[in-house]
Amino acid sequence: MRRHFEFTPEMVCAQLISFDIEDGKLYDIHFFGGCPGNTAAIAKLLEGADAKKTIAILKGNPCGRRPTSCADQLAIGIEQALAS
Repeated sequence: MRRHFEFTPEMVCAQLISFDIEDGKLYDIHFFGGCPGNTAAIAKLLEGADAKKTIAILKGNPCGRRPTSCADQLAIGIEQALAS
């Protein structure tokens, strides 16, 4: 069964991240705000990707001087979704 999640990121340009998880895989990732080219690329690359592996790859990725990034915030959102 596919489940939909929405996550409000902190300290990044994106204002909302939405995604679906089905059988441990990611689908329909959308960033609202942020750098359009980068966030669109992230969403395309991760379509059908393993959610747990995605967390391991993206978590802790900073953006410039910020201690977080849209990719890091996505990982945090996925982590929270899997724990719910």
